[in-house]
Amino acid sequence: MASLTINGHDMAYIEQGAGDPLVLVHGSLSDYRHWAPQMEDFAAAGFRTVAVSLRHYWPENWDGIGRSFTVDQHVADLADFITALGAGPAHLIGHSRGAHIAFRLAERYPRLLKRLILAEPSGVLDASLLPEDSKPGSYTALIADAVEKVRRGDVVAGLRSFYEYAVGPGSWDRLSAERKQINMDNASTLLGQIDEGRTPYSRSSAEAISVPTLLVGGALTRPAFVTVLDGLEKSIYGVRRATIPDAGHPMSRENPAAFNAAVLDFLHTA
Repeated sequence: MASLTINGHDMAYIEQGAGDPLVLVHGSLSDYRHWAPQMEDFAAAGFRTVAVSLRHYWPENWDGIGRSFTVDQHVADLADFITALGAGPAHLIGHSRGAHIAFRLAERYPRLLKRLILAEPSGVLDASLLPEDSKPGSYTALIADAVEKVRRGDVVAGLRSFYEYAVGPGSWDRLSAERKQINMDNASTLLGQIDEGRTPYSRSSAEAISVPTLLVGGALTRPAFVTVLDGLEKSIYGVRRATIPDAGHPMSRENPAAFNAAVLDFLHTA
């Protein structure tokens, strides 16, 4: 593990391989360990593969107190992290919350990126991207039960609730001991997510994405993520989309071979 001091904060990361930088950004309740099934394949394909932990995620032991856990802070940190790598524009992959961060970075700092891969961005669409008969939702409402349980100290119940929303019924109990521990290590970050300043995706923000983009979804994923993928697909110019078979929201872990192949096919396409 290495680290770079970014905006007064040490960002931990691991890297493998050489070539164009390929930066991997984890989602909620996770950290750079999320990308273990990708590191070797991406490095072998000729990329300097860098998996980073965002501010307040493991190995930091954050207590969930303070105002420094925001989308804007994570976007700024990630932009400066890519710059500090010193290897020019990077390819960027984000999963779930990490895909929301990656989307906002591409919207605000396109010069830092070569290509963008968004694996089931979490959040909601605003009225400009929703079907006519749909009403805008609230991301904080989706996770409120999980956050409240963690706040009360019932961490396992909170994580189980979050997994019910993100992955589906019984999904927490099916996790390996290793995956449960990673989530436990990052449980306090849920407290930050309830007031992180995440805004809905809009048509104008999607149209602002100017780098080549791949949207990735799991064939067995939850409807909320499909709605976001469908909405973004309508408005990101020249976007491509891939569906990972036999996988839900955690597609890069549930079917890593298919996920890695889809990403590499996109990155190697002229």
